[in-house]
Amino acid sequence: MSERIVVVGFGPVAARLIDELLPAVRTGLVQLLVVGQETEAAYNRVMVAELGVGRTTAEALAMADASELTSDGVDVRLGTKVKRIDRARQQVVLSDGTSEHYDRLVFATGSRPVIPNLTGLNPDPSRPVLPAGVTALRDLRDAAVLRAAVADGKRVVVLGGGVLGLETALAASEEGAQTTVVHNGPFPLGRSIDRCSGSVLTNSLRAGGVRMAGNARSTGIETSGPDGSFSALLLDDGSAIDGDLLVLSCGVRPRIELAEGCGLPTGAGILVDHHLRTYHEPHMFAIGDCAEVRCPDGSCVECRTATGPSGLVGPGWRQAEWLAEYLVVLARDGQAAADAMEPLPIEKPGVVVLKARGINLAVAGDNQADPWDEELLEAGAASGRARRQISQWADPEHGRYVKMTTRGGVLEGLVAVGMPRTAAELVVLFERASELPADRSLLLRLDGPDQLNNGATSNDPQRTVCRCAGVSAASIEDSVLDGCSTVGEVSKATRAGTGCGGCHGDIKGIIEKHFQAAAA
Repeated sequence: MSERIVVVGFGPVAARLIDELLPAVRTGLVQLLVVGQETEAAYNRVMVAELGVGRTTAEALAMADASELTSDGVDVRLGTKVKRIDRARQQVVLSDGTSEHYDRLVFATGSRPVIPNLTGLNPDPSRPVLPAGVTALRDLRDAAVLRAAVADGKRVVVLGGGVLGLETALAASEEGAQTTVVHNGPFPLGRSIDRCSGSVLTNSLRAGGVRMAGNARSTGIETSGPDGSFSALLLDDGSAIDGDLLVLSCGVRPRIELAEGCGLPTGAGILVDHHLRTYHEPHMFAIGDCAEVRCPDGSCVECRTATGPSGLVGPGWRQAEWLAEYLVVLARDGQAAADAMEPLPIEKPGVVVLKARGINLAVAGDNQADPWDEELLEAGAASGRARRQISQWADPEHGRYVKMTTRGGVLEGLVAVGMPRTAAELVVLFERASELPADRSLLLRLDGPDQLNNGATSNDPQRTVCRCAGVSAASIEDSVLDGCSTVGEVSKATRAGTGCGGCHGDIKGIIEKHFQAAAA
């Protein structure tokens, strides 16, 4: 008898889980019900800003086709909410008045944007009310609002100095809007980068046409625009930043209210073990932005320092792929066989990348220590363990900065601004926990004029080009050899470029390199 799996949520991570479960659905091993609150099937939410400035289409963002899934035997309910979960009866109660049984339930509810507590905004997370001219840029309707503002060359105010806010501001500015980024602290990305790189990044953003308002604390909004729409962001010093559209980019919070409502333990996210099972409930699982992998075993070293959900699509996809295999083994071979599987691998520290026209930033690991900060350099240097070392280089005039934090020669942290080839090599070394060359300046030379003119880049075919989907250069090259000639075709064949989109330029470079060689 087949098992009935209910997936709550239909975003990018749920789409990957469904895709991996499709063979089992087609053979009748499992029955699959997918409940999506939006009226659209899964799409690439990370790229909504690109849609909002007119650089892509909704069709290009689509990650699933509801009609195709239905024809494959998947029960898809769009525009439907799960009102509550009855754990005792193993049922979900839906907003259309029906109740559906489940043998296994997967929370893939994702996250919701943080609505700041400002005068003029309703920060209720379950029912936020945003006045006209204010958007959190989270879905396709939000993208349409931004698109109209950019097309008319309106004034766009972005509240928040994270990667998505900066990329939105840069893209909108490049497409003709007047943009201002408002953020706390002296520089954007303050939790991820150090003061020097923050200064270089700020200057680069200004050079890109973006106004920067740092050390600014917002208190409310003014709505004296047409029909009561947004007209200004009010600051605590009594000043105001005028605009026609306010884009809220203040982070996200996991959607955990359904899990809380049925009595499941939660932290920052829905607490799950290394098999992605919720605490005390073997029939329920959680993946993606809503899942916090922190097992209940107090002796687990990995979970002792675990943080909440990463907020990145790549880890969510890897969870979806692992869970799909687990659920198939569970349905086919039983609980003992499923539990014998290797648990979900511990996720490596993430790499944050900002790529825009004329601006390139990569940051990973711990990079807060300065070269002469003895206290931080000595931290962790016990029982013969090496102390930290810092290598740092700056050229603020030309928007370039690199910092490498090493221990025993192995890279523990990095930040690179305006040095794309150096950044790419450092990211590879960081992900592989490789030792840096003794002469660190060799890495800086990757962005030298001789290397740039030669089009030099890493020739390692096993290097990861798409970190979101974990696709290597070799896999992309193989797809090009098989006939893929555009980024879109490579994405369909390999899944590369279907996440944050930061690797599109690298994919394009591999395609062009292949055809240049063919022409020669």
